[in-house]
Amino acid sequence: MKKKGKVFSIALAGMMLLAGCGSKESAGGTEKGGADKEFKVGITQFAPHPSLDAATEGFKKALKDKGIKVSFDEQNAQADMNNTQTIANNFVGDKVDLIFANATPSATAALNATKDIPIIFTSVTDPVGAGLVEAFDKPGKNITGTTDNHPEATKKTISFITDEVKAKNVGVIYNSGEQNSVVQVEEVEKIVKEKGAKLVKVSVSTTAEVKQASESLVGRVDAIYIPTDNTVVTALDSVIAVANSKKIPLFVGELDSMKKGAVAASGFSYYDLGYQSGIMAADILSGKKKASEIPVELPNSLKLVINKKAAEAQGLKVNDAWSSLGEFYEGK
Repeated sequence: MKKKGKVFSIALAGMMLLAGCGSKESAGGTEKGGADKEFKVGITQFAPHPSLDAATEGFKKALKDKGIKVSFDEQNAQADMNNTQTIANNFVGDKVDLIFANATPSATAALNATKDIPIIFTSVTDPVGAGLVEAFDKPGKNITGTTDNHPEATKKTISFITDEVKAKNVGVIYNSGEQNSVVQVEEVEKIVKEKGAKLVKVSVSTTAEVKQASESLVGRVDAIYIPTDNTVVTALDSVIAVANSKKIPLFVGELDSMKKGAVAASGFSYYDLGYQSGIMAADILSGKKKASEIPVELPNSLKLVINKKAAEAQGLKVNDAWSSLGEFYEGK
């Protein structure tokens, strides 16, 4: 009897030790399934275009660099608002561990679908105005992310258009159904007025309307500005074609679109912005933080870039002195 009791004591001690190890692993930040768990992350991207694509790649690279094992369910709404909600609902039904929402419509749909699954957004211009977060420093229960609205970006580009290009009438094409675009156009209009110029606004609902909208500005404007509007940027080639054929300088709200054939943009790397979002996701999946504990972040960098070849194609003579305002892009 005495011997059996000793064996039982050893067994009990071993069980307690194993239990203790399990508790320690959870406390160390792997409480969602252990260090070897492969997490399911749903990626919902509103539209296919270079900036959003780059943000998604940056997001995935950050998780890889952080050593988080992830299987991705990557969906694109093709700029269709109805698709965003279907995608978000499917992610909830599939019980993903986290949703990455790329652009405002996708983030809005994700938040409508769940108040429990963590959501990380990016490429969102006005997260507070869109009702995604309560405040930058206190986002809310299950959502946070990065905004693409650097406070100086739009001002720098519009100032270049009015001060250097000497445009008196500036055209803008946007989708009034995209809340992020409405906010940007309001900001552009304010800056244009302060510069003593006039803003000519044309609204579209679908990508099919973008070419006609561009043509409607011919003879009415000295330059065209396209904000980070998902609908218009998806059909940007048609705007570039009009700008080239009619010799109207075209300006955009982000660097990836500038590289496609616009004169200039003041912006940052959307890949880097997505990477910032990926670091947030890694902290959440590893159990280090909750979404509500992570403030919304701005882009880490900003620069004005001028596309020489696009300027030439659109009848604008490049001033070498512009190098003091930004940097020249020698590509397309």
